[in-house]
Amino acid sequence: MAVFTQAVPRGFRAKLYEVNWAFVLLVVLIGSIGVGMLYSVAAGSWTPWAITHAVRFGLGFAVMLAVVLFPPRFWMGVAYPMYLAALVLLIGVELMGAVVMGAQRWIDIGPIRMQPSEVMKIALVLALARYYHDLPQEKVSSLGGLLVPAAMIGLPTVLILKQPDLGTALLVAATGGVIVYMAGLSWRIIAGGAVAVAVGVPLAIRYGLEEYQRQRITTFLDPEADPLGAGYNIIQSKIALGSGGFTGKGFMQGTQSQLNYLPEHQTDFIFTTLGEEWGFVGGIFVIGLYGLLLANCIAIAMSCKSVFLRLVVMGITTTLALYVFINVAMVMGLVPVVGVPLPMISYGGTVMLTVLFGLGLILCAHVHRGAEPPKGAGLFG
Repeated sequence: MAVFTQAVPRGFRAKLYEVNWAFVLLVVLIGSIGVGMLYSVAAGSWTPWAITHAVRFGLGFAVMLAVVLFPPRFWMGVAYPMYLAALVLLIGVELMGAVVMGAQRWIDIGPIRMQPSEVMKIALVLALARYYHDLPQEKVSSLGGLLVPAAMIGLPTVLILKQPDLGTALLVAATGGVIVYMAGLSWRIIAGGAVAVAVGVPLAIRYGLEEYQRQRITTFLDPEADPLGAGYNIIQSKIALGSGGFTGKGFMQGTQSQLNYLPEHQTDFIFTTLGEEWGFVGGIFVIGLYGLLLANCIAIAMSCKSVFLRLVVMGITTTLALYVFINVAMVMGLVPVVGVPLPMISYGGTVMLTVLFGLGLILCAHVHRGAEPPKGAGLFG
């Protein structure tokens, strides 16, 4: 039987004692801000968003702590089955997914409606981390060593693009790319890939995007060209952020959100509502909380002895960082609007649970940071 090379906490109490509680506090603060903002955008009502968000956060928080109780060997074992299950769900979306607001991104499993692309973000990280943990370092930059991760990243990316969901597809591809890089990819291959991307992006924009996706790019460059149509959302977002000033208008005093000028103020544009009510100070405070959380994640990754845990932490950290950066930049008009939520603050069930599950894996890595499971170790291998 494979064993760890260094003792790690085994009992329930020992593992809870080892949990990074400063990390947990940051998570609770961010989730609580989400509840408060959803209460505000509903004009001081717990329904329809705040109470549901609070319940989901509570459930996700319990999941996050439960994940810590399982050792790295378990997560290595379920990595490939979880990836295959997420891939099957994405195919299921293509075949019989529910269409909401013109996009086919959800699938109904009994009474539960879920978004498999969010599950894939975590599953891909686990699967790639398991792959590189078992792969000899000298094969990381070989053709054979690159084909498998390329397929693992490419398949879900294509399926998500077909939904269509450009924002999530880019997140999945970027997260996978960071893990491949962190695994020790040769700089020659990285340079070649950068050149290929530079050449391919203009071609993809011209020939690979849907018309509405190209319109988002032109709207990003000149939103005033269609102020009542395609440019309406970002124009209203900028007005709301600007009207918040330095300290904001006050809790539940934001006119753009309260009078429904601001679209999707409970999901994609929740940071705009926060900026209008709490101003520059409130926005910087929230960004600072995310910054502290991400700094903790990076510190945990650096403390992990095993390749598997280090890549898992960096993959989830990349996803979280991209969520925050794209959402905040999007509502400021710095990047095109692509429909990326703000983690633990925007309203959304699948995103909430998968983000907290991912943070649970990071806490698990912290608790077991001294563990070095041998190659091939795992529940199923």
